[in-house]
Amino acid sequence: MKNKIIIIGSILAAFALGYFLSPKAVAPSQSADHQHDSINETIYTCSMHPQIRQNEPGDCPICGMELIPLVGDGDGNDNSLVLEMTPEAVTISGISTTIVGEGKMADNQGLRLTGKVQADETTTASIVAHLPGRIEQLYVRFTGEQIKKGDRVATIYSADLISAQRELLEAQKIKDINPALLEAAKNKLRYWKISESQIEGILASGKVQENFDIYSEYSGVVTKRKVSVADHLMAGTVLFEIQDLSKLWAVFDVYENDLGKISVGQKVSFTAAGIPNKTFNAIINFIDPVIRPDTRTAAVRATIRNSNGRIKPEMFVSGIIKSSIGNRKKMELTVPKTAVLWTGKRSVVYVKVPDAEVPSFEFREVELGDVVGDNYLIKSGLSPGEEVVTKGAFVIDASAQLNNQSSMMNRLVSIKDVPKPKDKIPDFTDVVAPFKKQLNDLAQAYLKLKVAFVKTDAQSAAHFAQAFKEQLTQVDMKLMKGDAHQYWMKQLKAMDAHAQKIAEQNDIKKQRIQFQFLSDAMINTLKAFGSIEPLYVEHCPMAFDGEGADWISSESVIRNPYFGSEMMTCGSVVDTLGQ
Repeated sequence: MKNKIIIIGSILAAFALGYFLSPKAVAPSQSADHQHDSINETIYTCSMHPQIRQNEPGDCPICGMELIPLVGDGDGNDNSLVLEMTPEAVTISGISTTIVGEGKMADNQGLRLTGKVQADETTTASIVAHLPGRIEQLYVRFTGEQIKKGDRVATIYSADLISAQRELLEAQKIKDINPALLEAAKNKLRYWKISESQIEGILASGKVQENFDIYSEYSGVVTKRKVSVADHLMAGTVLFEIQDLSKLWAVFDVYENDLGKISVGQKVSFTAAGIPNKTFNAIINFIDPVIRPDTRTAAVRATIRNSNGRIKPEMFVSGIIKSSIGNRKKMELTVPKTAVLWTGKRSVVYVKVPDAEVPSFEFREVELGDVVGDNYLIKSGLSPGEEVVTKGAFVIDASAQLNNQSSMMNRLVSIKDVPKPKDKIPDFTDVVAPFKKQLNDLAQAYLKLKVAFVKTDAQSAAHFAQAFKEQLTQVDMKLMKGDAHQYWMKQLKAMDAHAQKIAEQNDIKKQRIQFQFLSDAMINTLKAFGSIEPLYVEHCPMAFDGEGADWISSESVIRNPYFGSEMMTCGSVVDTLGQ
C-alpha cells in the first residue's frame, strides 16, 4: 500500500512538472555534418505505434501495419532520450544526484535475506495406539507440553488385550509340552508394543491386567492433542503429534537472480525479531530446486540448534550471507539502489547532462551486476564521473512519459525489442446508446474469439476472428462526431488489421501475438466509450517472455488465452469495465 501511495504521488508530481518542462527534448551532441544530413532524411513510423522510427519504409514490428512517413520531423532534432527541465521543476521534484565513481567493496558487505523459523520436518512424530481399546486416563494435559521418551501418556482398557493375556497364561501352563505356543502368545503382545517387562509382570503375577499404560517413543513438544478420555480407539489411532524443537530450520527467501551467489556449505548469520542483541550462525544445507512462480524466489535453508528453547517456530529472521562478492578487493563501478528503475528485463537510470544551459537528464539503460549492500554493480551503461539521479528518478520518468519521451514504459524501439505502448485513454462515455449497443455486440464477438485462444484452437480462432471482422462492419461510425469519431476510426483500423492477421494464420503462437494487439485496441475502445455489461480487464505477467499481456473477460475467473491449458489460471484482474 505504501509503495502504491509513493507511485501515485510521483505521478501527480509529474503532472505538476508539466508547467515547467520544455516542450521539446534536448538533442544529444551531433556533428554539423550529421545534422545537415538529417534535415532531409525521411523517418517512417506506425500510425498505431508512433514510437516506431525507421529510416526506410516497411512494416511495423509490433502490429505488422505498413509504416508511413513521419510528418513534422524534418528538423533532425527529435531525440527523446533527454528531458529538459527548469530549475523550478527540479526544486519541486526534490531531485538529487550522485557522481558515479569507482569505489572499493567493503569487506562487511553481503547478501541480505529475510525469512522465518520453521520446525524441522525430520523431527516431527506421532504417538499412536497400537491396539484397539478405550482411553481410561490421559497424562498429557495440554498442547505445548514437553514430554520425554518413555513418559507415560495414557492408560487404556482393551478387551482384545485381556483375551491375549489369558492366552499367554494358558500357554505358560503347557510351555514344557508346547514352548512354541508360549512364544507365539508373547509375540502377539509384542506386536501391540507391550514391553518385555510388562509381559514378564503378567507371567509372574499370573493375573490378567485390565488397564495398560502407553508410553511415548519420542521426546518433544505436543503440537496437537487428538483424543480425550473415554474415546474408543482403533489400532493405529494417533493420540498426539509432537515436535522436537531442539533443532529448527531457518528458511530464507532468495530471489532467483541472487541464487548464483549462494551454495550449500556457506555460512549465514542472522538475528531473530524476538531475541534482540543476539546474532546466530548456521550453515546453508539446502537450496530449494524449484522457484515459486508467484514471488520468483527459492527457499534457502539452514539448520539451527535450539537446546535452550529461545528460538520459536514462525519467528521472523534477518540474515546476511558473506558471499565472494562481498569479499572483493578490486575497484568496481557501483550506483545506489535508489538510482535504478527496474522494469524486468531492462534497468534504467537518469544521467544529468553536463554543461547544459538548463537542468537536463538523459534516459540511460544499464546492465546491472550483483547486489552489494545498498548498491548495484554496473556491468555496462555508465562511466566513472557521470552524475546519476539518486532521488526523484521516478518523477523524471513519469514526466518524460507524459511528455511523450523515452521512459520505462515508452522508448524508441527496434525490431528485436518491442515494448507495449501505454496510451492515455480519452473519455467519450457520453456517446449515444445505439453506438454503445453496437460496441456491446462487438465485445461479445471478441469474447468468443478469446475462448478459442483459451482452448488453444487455431482453426476456431481464425473463424471467430473473421466473425469479429464482420461484426466490426455493423458498428455505425456516423454515430460519432469530432474527436470521438477520430478515436474510433483509429481503434477500428487497428482491430480490423489484427483480426485479419489472425484469420489468415494457422499458427496459434502468431495468432496470439495479433490477439494481444487486438485486445489492446478493444480495451482502449471500451474504456473510452464505456461498456453496457460488466467486463473484466485481466493481465498475465508471464506472456511473451515476461512482457505481459492483457485481455477482456466476462468473468473474474482467470482463463488465460495466451497459454491455455499450460497455465490456465496465470493472471489477475487489473480493471473493471461497465461497473
